[in-house]
Amino acid sequence: MPEGERLQKILARAGIGSRRKCEELISEGRVTVNGETAVLGRRVDVDVDSVELDGVPIGVRPDTVYYLLNKPVGVVCSAADEMGRQQVTELVPAEPRVFSVGRLDIDSEGLLILTNDGELANRIMHPRHHLEKEYLVEVALKRNSTVPPVALKTLRKGVLLDDGLTAPAKVTQISPGVLRITIHEGRNRQVRRMCDAIGYPVTRLVRTRIGPIVDRKITPGHWRKLTDRELRLIIAAVTEQEAQ
Repeated sequence: MPEGERLQKILARAGIGSRRKCEELISEGRVTVNGETAVLGRRVDVDVDSVELDGVPIGVRPDTVYYLLNKPVGVVCSAADEMGRQQVTELVPAEPRVFSVGRLDIDSEGLLILTNDGELANRIMHPRHHLEKEYLVEVALKRNSTVPPVALKTLRKGVLLDDGLTAPAKVTQISPGVLRITIHEGRNRQVRRMCDAIGYPVTRLVRTRIGPIVDRKITPGHWRKLTDRELRLIIAAVTEQEAQ
C-alpha cells in the first residue's frame, strides 16, 4: 500500500478548506505534488513531498503553525539580541520554533505573523507580491494643526530615500497628525523614514493590517493562531499578486 496520507486530508488539515473543497481543487488541477499535477487519491509524505496550490507552496507538515501577534513597543523581532532585549518569539509557544514574517522595529507595535512555514513566509515578504501593510501613524506636528496636503501628496507619489524612491503609498489623514499609511514594500523602517523625509517625524507607529489579516481585539503582547479562513485568505492574496 502506498505510504503517506491522502492529499485532500492534508490540504484540509492545512486550512485550505473542507475535505470536499480540497477534492474539488485537486480535480480542477490546481494542486501539484513535487511539481506534478495531483489526482484524487494521491498520497503524500509530508516529510518529503512538496505541495503547492496555484503555484504557492503549502505548509503540510502537522507541526506547521501560524501565529498572529500584537507586538508591543520594546520587543525586538531579531532571532538573537546582544543587548538582552525581549524577543517576539518569547511571547508565543517555544515549540515548534517559529520566526517573524517581516519585522517591526523596537519602537513600533502592531500585527506580526510568526510561523515555521518558510515557503509561505518568503512569498508574503517578497516585494513582487505587493502584499499591503497598513499603519496608523502619529506624527509630530509643526505650527500648523495638520499635515499639509502637499506633504501627503509627496507620500502618495513616492519619497526619495537614501535607498531609492519609494513606491506610491495610500495615505489619509484621519485626524490632525494621525495618518493611515498603506504600503507594499518592506524596506527597513520605511514608514518612519518616509515621514522624516517630509519633515514630520513619527511619534507612534502601529501596524493594523497585513494583507487581508486584521484584528482590532488582540491586545499588545498577546497572540492567537490564524484561523483556517485567514490562512486561505492570505494564501489567495499572495497567489493573486503572483499571477499579475
